[in-house]
Amino acid sequence: MADSQNPPLLVAEEEEGGKGLSKKAAKKEALKAEKAMRRQQEEAAAAAAASLSLEADPLAGNYGDTPLADLQSKEVSGRRWTEIQSLVEELKDEEVLIRGRAQTIRAVGKNMAFVVLRRMGFTVQCVVTAAPELVSRQMVKFAAGLSRESIVDVQGIVTVPGVPIKGASQQVEVQVRKIYCISRAAPNLPINIEDAARSEKEIEEAKLIFPNCSLMGAMQAGETLVSVGQDTRLNYRVLDIRTPANQGIFRIQSQVGLMFRQFFLAENFVEIHTPKLIAGSSEGGSAVFKLEYKGQPACLAQSPQLHKQMSICGDFGRVFEIGPVFRAEDSYTHRHLCEFTGLDVEMEIKEHYFEVMDIVDRLFVSMFDSLNEQCKKELDAIAKQYPFKPLKVELNC
Repeated sequence: MADSQNPPLLVAEEEEGGKGLSKKAAKKEALKAEKAMRRQQEEAAAAAAASLSLEADPLAGNYGDTPLADLQSKEVSGRRWTEIQSLVEELKDEEVLIRGRAQTIRAVGKNMAFVVLRRMGFTVQCVVTAAPELVSRQMVKFAAGLSRESIVDVQGIVTVPGVPIKGASQQVEVQVRKIYCISRAAPNLPINIEDAARSEKEIEEAKLIFPNCSLMGAMQAGETLVSVGQDTRLNYRVLDIRTPANQGIFRIQSQVGLMFRQFFLAENFVEIHTPKLIAGSSEGGSAVFKLEYKGQPACLAQSPQLHKQMSICGDFGRVFEIGPVFRAEDSYTHRHLCEFTGLDVEMEIKEHYFEVMDIVDRLFVSMFDSLNEQCKKELDAIAKQYPFKPLKVELNC
């Protein structure tokens, strides 16, 4: 007898519908399981192929990605590192161990690859050439597959090519015997170092050759010349400061501070360090950055002027300081800075202000001569991207 609440026809339809849904669900689950099994098989095959490749290569220990555990401090190895800037012709036929960033990577067939390493603004070309019992094809493939800006260790022999090397600062090559990737960079970086290092002159010349190209790029000899904007440089500053010009700028800034200090110490000046957080303005002619200091008003020092004068009155005779200066002036000039490093000097005058002029004159001559002598490579790197006249003192008599 049929239940009045569930007519027979309706029950049958529900049962058939339920059976239909369960079949669909089972079919979906079967497909998922099949896909998962296929994926596992593919991963196992890839792992087996990689394992077989490593086993088949007797030189597999001479290259590869260095595991993190091997980078941790364990013991002093005693290995002697050579800086890229020290790679010169006098090291010919010597074995060296260097570390740098892979700036450019170029494969030439299956048996050769070129890797240009860069460190501290200096570059050297490393050559990976397949050779029996020295370098395998797998090693060449590994080198060619490195991503730009990866940190790489290379051990090899220094050679001197018969023609000048245009793509590197050092005029020697390193014939690679071992190569390890210490830290692999992302395949696609927001800034290409070669683009960031390009001068405005190169961009403009390319635009003249191909006037129909966009403002941000131009075609020249089959290559896209890209101009990196200021906002992009600042957003990815850690990449932008890797360019040779920026490396040179910061190193010259360091040298200027060193030469300034050495010169004035030799002239019997005393280096002082004055407060940068003071109660009132140190110079009335410029605006100050005001702030609260433990419930009391304070401001950032506009200069060490007050404390320099106190030092002179305190019988120091001659003082100088290298330190930050803060100016809250409103300005529409593109060279204006609200914070900069000041090179400050104060000295007593015995008879005539020419005594100060003589010190200043000898200071600039000494600094320019020292920079031209000790920072030639840095000056050349800066001039390539930002051309400027040679540093010299001209006397107008």
